[in-house]
Amino acid sequence: MRKNRDNLKSPEHELRIFRVRALLAVVLVFALTGLLMGRLAYLQVVQHDVYSTRSEKNRVRVEPLPPTRGLIYDRNGALLAENRPTYNLTLVRERVEDLDATLALLVDLLELPDEEAAAFRVRSRQRQRPFQPALLMSDLDEDQIARVSVNRHLLPGVEVEAQLLRYYPDAEVMTHALGYVGRINAEEMATLDTGRYAGTHFIGKTGVERFYEEELHGQAGLRKVETNARGRVLRELGRTDPVPGQHLTLTLDKQMQKLAYELMDGRRGSIVAIQPQTGEILAMVSAPGFDSNQFVTGIDVASYRGLQEDLDLPLYNRAIRGHYPPGSTIKPFLALAGLAEGVITPDRTINDPGFYQLPNDSRRYRNWLRWGHGRVDMERSIAVSNNTYYYSLAHDLGIDRIHDNMSAFGFGQRVGHDVFGESTALMPSRDWKRGRFNQPWYPGETLSVGIGQGYWQVTPLQLATATAVLANRGEWVKPRLASHIGDAPLPERVPETPPDIMIPNDTWWDRIFSGMEKVMTGSEGTARRTGVGLEYRMGGKSGTAQVFSLGQDQKYNAEELAERLRDHALFMAFAPLEDPQIAVSVIVENAGGGSTHAAHLARAMTDTWLLRDREPDVEELREAMEDDDGRVAGN
Repeated sequence: MRKNRDNLKSPEHELRIFRVRALLAVVLVFALTGLLMGRLAYLQVVQHDVYSTRSEKNRVRVEPLPPTRGLIYDRNGALLAENRPTYNLTLVRERVEDLDATLALLVDLLELPDEEAAAFRVRSRQRQRPFQPALLMSDLDEDQIARVSVNRHLLPGVEVEAQLLRYYPDAEVMTHALGYVGRINAEEMATLDTGRYAGTHFIGKTGVERFYEEELHGQAGLRKVETNARGRVLRELGRTDPVPGQHLTLTLDKQMQKLAYELMDGRRGSIVAIQPQTGEILAMVSAPGFDSNQFVTGIDVASYRGLQEDLDLPLYNRAIRGHYPPGSTIKPFLALAGLAEGVITPDRTINDPGFYQLPNDSRRYRNWLRWGHGRVDMERSIAVSNNTYYYSLAHDLGIDRIHDNMSAFGFGQRVGHDVFGESTALMPSRDWKRGRFNQPWYPGETLSVGIGQGYWQVTPLQLATATAVLANRGEWVKPRLASHIGDAPLPERVPETPPDIMIPNDTWWDRIFSGMEKVMTGSEGTARRTGVGLEYRMGGKSGTAQVFSLGQDQKYNAEELAERLRDHALFMAFAPLEDPQIAVSVIVENAGGGSTHAAHLARAMTDTWLLRDREPDVEELREAMEDDDGRVAGN
């Protein structure tokens, strides 16, 4: 009976179990509901901005709008650098699932040769800001655009963008003065303002383009667009317009620049012309030049290698980086230093037997005229370019005073205000030689410096600048290439202009100018044939710079030397004497005597600037130089 009674169900027990289970179920339901609600709250409230942005990116895209680069004009409004419409191929890496496959397809579609394909792949992996397009290729032709467009569904993240591309109408003539723009590289990307350069693929690399990059570039804008699942733009939702770069007006005269390049006639060298009173650079040519438009879109490997291996060095900017012994062109400056230091007077004379000897030294430092010029005063020493006079003057001055006085004219310094990449060249001194060679300075080296040889090296821009300072009677106006940024003119006296050169007697300037005028029109002037028919007063000085040193009794014979071992021809000049409007320096490499091969070019430049209604006959000039060759001795 008891056993049967135990097997009977207890309603109270079962009710208790039910209540416990129901409570646990309710707790579990509430816990799960609370967890779900907490997750929903986290996603909807805490992470709202994150997921809202992710969702928005599925249909809304922010695209950068690059600014239009400012144009560059010459002093007369002639266009020197413009922007032409073109199509570029870009890639956003974050939107590409398989980068290697995409690149392989592009290389195949565009039919790129192996070398260009390799560069193409390198550009695709260069450092780039997230979701910013990387420039793969510029200036696509119609056939390439069509191939990419037809296969667009296979190329997510790849776009063909219409943009304005820099173009230089007179590239070969202007390249070294203007410089050029090129693709932004990884190093530049790391230093640029990310907002200002958003969507920008090009930046100034050299010359004016580099120096005035900030003014020319402008400020990037952006636009917000709605896209479909394939990335195609459906509509524009908002826009901030870019701010275009400012236009730049240069001091260069396009016609003078083209004339200077034409006058070089395929030879190596440089011509620089400056307006002394303002420092405006009228022409600055380095020859030979090259087509800088190739560098804008990205020059191919073969063409770049050809430029690098060219013996004439077309990539080398001789006007601001070429180092040349100044030769006898420095004699007017040295004579002025002798006057200022009280070492000579304008009327002091020496007897020139054709050589100079240091005390207690048997070596003879020869004049270019082997039998000498006889009695020579300061003005005649400039006119006939007498070496013996300047050996004596240099010895009396000493290297220390020579260095200080010549540095005052800008030798051994960067002289340009906005000339990017300019070299200091070399104005030697005792300290320089001690630091460079750990050797003392010797008296014979001072004599070499006295005729513009030895260690002394100048750039064509330095020589033209020193000539302009001389023409200004010591007043410094720093040379510059820009005259206006937008509508705002640059100040005439730019920052860091060296102090003016002061001398005890202002009439000494006239005596120096008189000697330089006799170079052109005197009966013994080294450039007297160049001065025939002058319609204004012009002062000049020829120079012949040795490429290598001759032995004690050796005689220079150009016909026996390889062309690149022959002397450089130099000439500096300014005109008119009473109110200088132009100062010129000319250097023609390995051409021979400066009075023959450089003076005519300087005369052509001054004629063109001062006599505006005339254009020189280059063929006639060439014949005149050939006719003078060998007739007029002198350096």
